Amino acid sequence: MLHKSEYNSYTDNELITRYCESNDSVFLGIIFKRYSHLVLGLCIKYLKNEDDAQDVVMQIFEKLSSDLKKHKIEFFKSWLYTYSKNMCLMELRKKQSQLKKDIELQDNNILFMDSGDSSHHNNAEEKEKTILKLETALNTINKEQKLCIELFYYKNKSYNEIIEITGFSANEVKSHIQNGKRNLKLKLGESLNDKEN
Repeated sequence: MLHKSEYNSYTDNELITRYCESNDSVFLGIIFKRYSHLVLGLCIKYLKNEDDAQDVVMQIFEKLSSDLKKHKIEFFKSWLYTYSKNMCLMELRKKQSQLKKDIELQDNNILFMDSGDSSHHNNAEEKEKTILKLETALNTINKEQKLCIELFYYKNKSYNEIIEITGFSANEVKSHIQNGKRNLKLKLGESLNDKEN
């Protein structure tokens, strides 16, 4: 049996083969060490937040433990790039969905009560417009509000965790989230219905 450090000279494919044959996490650990900084850089590029990126890096390598056994991989580095990019895109969609759902539930007047007896088709169109405008609206609120909303909705952080991460007081966190949501709703309302002030 080779000493652990001697595995470092193995190629990616040799490490993957050994891992799949033995289920020994040592081989996966070497792959992680070899590529984690590249994957982290890619995740930061897509998610724009280092904490989010680190979480996704861990998810990627956790999923690799099973997915490496399901795929025949010839060029691991390019395969890992595509795999990691897809995980980032999934995470972005999930985060947007969470925030959209909350705004939709809490402000049905803006989202669904457009013009009296509007049809289901029109409501669907309005909802689609909301989805497209949400990302733009997020960039219009101030940095503190945006940060707190992203931590609360995108990362599912508790108020106490947000206080620890940001250094804001409890009242500031609550205020930033409430005001940020209100500002988002107002922005979305302006976009969806020009008649509303």
